[in-house]
Amino acid sequence: MVTNTEVISPASNGVDGGCCKSGPGYATPLAAMSGPSEKLIYVTAVYSGTGREKPDYLATVDVDPNSPTYSTVIHRLPMPFLGDELHHSGWNSCSSCHGDASADRRFLVLPSLISGRIYAIDTKADPRAPSLYKYVDPKEIADKTGLAYPHTAHCLASGEILVSCLGDEEGNAKGNGFLLLDSDFNIKSRWEKEGHSPLFGYDFWYQPRHKTMISTSWGAPKAFTKGFDLQHVADGLYGSHLHVYSWPGGEMKQLIDLGPTGMLPLEIRFLHDPSKDTGYVGGALSSNMIRFFKNSDETWGHEVVIQVKPLKVENWILPEMPGLITDFLISLDDRFLYFVNWLHGDIRQYNIEDPKNPVLTGQIWVGGLLQKGSPVKAVGEDGNTFQYDVPQIKGKSLRGGPQMIQLSLDGKRLYATNSLYSAWDRQFYPELMEKGSHIIQLDVDTEKGGLSINPDLFVDFGDEPEGPALAHEMRYPGGDCTSDIWI
Repeated sequence: MVTNTEVISPASNGVDGGCCKSGPGYATPLAAMSGPSEKLIYVTAVYSGTGREKPDYLATVDVDPNSPTYSTVIHRLPMPFLGDELHHSGWNSCSSCHGDASADRRFLVLPSLISGRIYAIDTKADPRAPSLYKYVDPKEIADKTGLAYPHTAHCLASGEILVSCLGDEEGNAKGNGFLLLDSDFNIKSRWEKEGHSPLFGYDFWYQPRHKTMISTSWGAPKAFTKGFDLQHVADGLYGSHLHVYSWPGGEMKQLIDLGPTGMLPLEIRFLHDPSKDTGYVGGALSSNMIRFFKNSDETWGHEVVIQVKPLKVENWILPEMPGLITDFLISLDDRFLYFVNWLHGDIRQYNIEDPKNPVLTGQIWVGGLLQKGSPVKAVGEDGNTFQYDVPQIKGKSLRGGPQMIQLSLDGKRLYATNSLYSAWDRQFYPELMEKGSHIIQLDVDTEKGGLSINPDLFVDFGDEPEGPALAHEMRYPGGDCTSDIWI
């Protein structure tokens, strides 16, 4: 059953800015860089797993420095159920539909990682106060497709919506695959051909000119929902593979084993230029950035291009601490790559104008387990211990580690939240349960490279009316560098 709330008549496409009389988004990634500055951010805010019996919600945050409500949550849309675990988000329509004047970027798609519901949020009638349009019932998804644990949603040029699902109802990875919804969120089918499901599910990105979609691997829901356990890695409950599919056919053409250099490959991005046949994936547990590329024989290869070395530590659960690359993104001009080390606590900027040889151009610590005042200390090669200086913003200490990031269209502002997933937050950063998340902004030097903290923006989800909440993925009303794909 797809459940509707009141349907509001379509509004204009003006929020997209730069769309003119075409469809949503922009004709090219470079055109998007000239789009309007972001004034609002939609962020998923989570109470599931925190011990607070409150529904998760979509927060609307004012990031317009000229607004009287700048750096505050101006609207909260609670979901109608408890226990969803809102996580990632996407759009019903994006720049892949730019050539379709009838398409409209109207609905924000919110898959619920734990409950399995998929919400469609209307952002058109009032962008500052979105409303619930409908939701897709998890039982119907499971009955018709066998899928559960929805994660990443991408809009397709056809107007359809593709959602990666991480397992079956019992939490087995074996049941994972891709859910295809029509433009009004009705279930169509699984996307991949029968017998071509991935080993594990997580993220995906498609590059139509190369007739390819590649997906990544997290783990079995029955493992990751219990918190992270290294034994589960040894037991084969986490992945290390990329799955290369024909696009749009859904036939798995190649299975790439990243091995120990690519354990838990999470986020994946092709370069934005749709003619390019290369991109990157972050191996979270291995803490490597891996470049993938098309070979002359139409197969795909990979190479490690950035290595974050584990640090020897004291007073932690293991003798060595990985950086844990949990999110990354690429600027719309394909010049810079940014990633986070959720445990070490730093955000990095690399110049990737030579995709094979990224160059570190910026690095800043904005949290992590090794900040001064923490009981955990890193041990240098000389045997001396050290910790990192992490500044305060507006008198507030930074909690947790940098997790989801979002970049302004012009590449000059980078926003970061600090919640990964409630069960893992509780395990690695228990203070987030009591103090909640926050959003911070880094100012970016796009000429020479470099990152600096913006002292004026600090959105504290520890001060929310219903109690401290966990903030995760961020979206702009007009699209961004992790929601939009060009064809």
